[in-house]
Amino acid sequence: MFFTAILQTLIGEEITVELKNDLCIRGRLTAVDQYLNVRLAQIHVSNPDAPLVLLLLRNTCSVRGSCIRYIHLPTDKMDADLLQEATRRVAAASKRAIAQE
Repeated sequence: MFFTAILQTLIGEEITVELKNDLCIRGRLTAVDQYLNVRLAQIHVSNPDAPLVLLLLRNTCSVRGSCIRYIHLPTDKMDADLLQEATRRVAAASKRAIAQE
């Protein structure tokens, strides 16, 4: 849920999705769900050796979350201090939940 919330704040922004098969797809983020499946618009595939069907796609592309290796976020849109604090809160909540069991 934490990463989904971060990505949902970036809807409409340009991101790069690096897949496990070494393809990089750059595009405007239009949707993300709880499984980190993402939908991109106005895509550009950076690898010229990509399958032809990917090179022909120009409008939208859906990427399954389990196929994603990295999501490169725009640094100018991210607040590192806020992310670190949110990460600490999530970790502390997880520790409290485990301790209560």
